[in-house]
Amino acid sequence: MPLKEYTDQMGRTISISSSPRRIISLVPSQTELLVDLGLTEELVGITKFCIHPDEIFKTKTRVGGTKKVDLQKVRDLQPDLIIANKEENSEKDIRALEKEFPVWISDIKTLNHALSMIESLGSICNRKQIAGEMVRDIKVKFEALALHPEKRSVLYFIWQDPYMLAGEDTFIDDVIKQCGWTNAAAGMGRYPELNSSEISDLKPDVILLSSEPFPFSEKHIEAFKIMCPESKIELVDGEMFSWYGSRLLKSPAYLEVLARHV
Repeated sequence: MPLKEYTDQMGRTISISSSPRRIISLVPSQTELLVDLGLTEELVGITKFCIHPDEIFKTKTRVGGTKKVDLQKVRDLQPDLIIANKEENSEKDIRALEKEFPVWISDIKTLNHALSMIESLGSICNRKQIAGEMVRDIKVKFEALALHPEKRSVLYFIWQDPYMLAGEDTFIDDVIKQCGWTNAAAGMGRYPELNSSEISDLKPDVILLSSEPFPFSEKHIEAFKIMCPESKIELVDGEMFSWYGSRLLKSPAYLEVLARHV
């Protein structure tokens, strides 16, 4: 089968089958995207964190986690394309995999990066039309997002011990901006770790406690009330803030309801 050259979001040029038929996805949000692009049959391998859609999670071969891939399981599947991500997958795994297979890597820090990734995978996997329609729909939905009339300062927590936040130059930060909010952790790096005193000093209008990667729940809210008694504290669906594939079709409606609530 003839090969075609593509450039990924890391600027790497790789040769891929002009019609990939055995695809492994190492990124949950991109796995969901492949299914929604109509590539269920071509998708032969996923990670243990690729939980959507449920049928794929139950039926496809799992090749390990996002940070620890089982190379032998990958070899057994003989993929003609592996889809990875700079941040979600380990550099060690990527270097090992790319010695044997074509690996296309996404690097996503903004909504525009995500839309570009969707278009690229549509082109690579012969789903250009459906990918283009998906991108247009996502753009329309985000452009129609009704912003809160008052700009809110927000802290978005992704981990409990230590307290870790989504800072600047992250995809979550860009989603926060799409809501018309400001990230109170801006200027502190990509994923700053703060103690309770530092959190209190920031006095955010809103504290968002994500469902992933740390599963914040009701039992964690009281501690934040003590740190920031004036802040509005909300548990949020982390997938709506951090999954940068086809889930972006659902995110704006969720974000609009949340914005009205806080």
